[in-house]
Amino acid sequence: MRIIIVGAGEVGFHISRRLAVENKDVVVIDRSADALKRVVDATDVQILEGSGCSPEVLLDAGIEGADILLAVTDSDEVNLLSCFFAEKLSPQTTKLARIRNADYTNYSDMLRGEGLNIAKIINPDQEVVDSILRLMSVTGAVEINDFAQGNIRLIGINLPPESPIIGTKLLNLRECIGDVPLVIAALVRDDSLIIPSGVDDIRPGDVVYFACDIKDQEEILSKLGVVQEPVRKVLIVGGGNIGYKLAKALDSKQYHTRIMDQDENRCRQLSEKLDRPIVLVGNGTDQEILRQENVGDLDLVISVTGDEETNILSCLLAKSLGAKSTITRINNFAYMPLIEPIGIDHLVCPRMSAINSLLHFIRRGKVISTASIKGEEAEVLEAIAQEHSEIVGKPIMDLGFPRGCLVLCFQRGDEVIIPRGDTVIEPQDRLIILSTRHNIPKVEKALDVKVEFF
Repeated sequence: MRIIIVGAGEVGFHISRRLAVENKDVVVIDRSADALKRVVDATDVQILEGSGCSPEVLLDAGIEGADILLAVTDSDEVNLLSCFFAEKLSPQTTKLARIRNADYTNYSDMLRGEGLNIAKIINPDQEVVDSILRLMSVTGAVEINDFAQGNIRLIGINLPPESPIIGTKLLNLRECIGDVPLVIAALVRDDSLIIPSGVDDIRPGDVVYFACDIKDQEEILSKLGVVQEPVRKVLIVGGGNIGYKLAKALDSKQYHTRIMDQDENRCRQLSEKLDRPIVLVGNGTDQEILRQENVGDLDLVISVTGDEETNILSCLLAKSLGAKSTITRINNFAYMPLIEPIGIDHLVCPRMSAINSLLHFIRRGKVISTASIKGEEAEVLEAIAQEHSEIVGKPIMDLGFPRGCLVLCFQRGDEVIIPRGDTVIEPQDRLIILSTRHNIPKVEKALDVKVEFF
């Protein structure tokens, strides 16, 4: 598979690095020699210095034989032009574009239609808002991903010290919580990811990832000892695209929402567009303003300005003044491991959201969606079992997946099934598979259709 990536920023860099591990044929285009040097130093991919919206550069990159073009620069216009020329030069190439401006995303049907023929438009701002809303739905969750059109949910959660399953081996789990349909997918312990087996036990401080039918979520959380405390009082710091979209989503009687921004003109715009949320002019790093707004009484403070340092400091100040929980927006991947140790509860990353949205188009087999677990260490794939693939007609125990690969659950028709070893996969089953990064090619091979020669 040949993949051309336009843009060597954070998104392009991390996608190219991930694909290089999987031995994909990758070319990265960027105008910046420094950005390309970073790619070359970290990955074994080809690079090409120049503009990704130049037909000559695209031809030099091999667009005519490419399977996929990923346009992921920070410029919507460059991404759109890259897709336009790619369509003219190589109509069979699948085109994916990162687009943030609502002036374009509101007309996504036109962008996907004849002329540009973009297969997928990635709006990372909307992906971040969706991630925040999911986190707000489960107290104590560090990460939530939805699959199978929202019917299957993968939840990573910090268990309370009094949880009845702490100290329990996974093979004895049902003795503690009864016959509740869930599967433990992974554990994060001391910053290391563990794909567990039955003999592994759950220890204090573990982050436990489990998959379940969303209808069973409340019962499972109760059995795990997780007490759900509804979020009502929310402060959003930052009135940009993400802040506005989030405030709009929370614009209901259920929430008492305040949104703060330093720019008076932006605040006037927000006041005109929003109904119930209270709009405040101010800086989220100003302790006096936070005290005046009684931040200590808030259930949640969400800082989503365009400045990472402001986001981090706003959340730390809010937490020190008594806010129950905090979420910060981070774009720099290097900051991500630091967030939890310094006391911030959650992070959201537009660039990581963009990567997750793009990856499933690159996967062989009929992969519908993907999500990263613990940064880039593991990936969850949602895929349709195709009739002539290697996995169909076999029990789970006979799939031959290496350690670190696990079929978590699947949807068959309207039923969500937590499989046993003797469960047989049938065509059109909607599978949720967890795999470590290095085993992804083996999972792809199993999902792909077998080629028969006559």
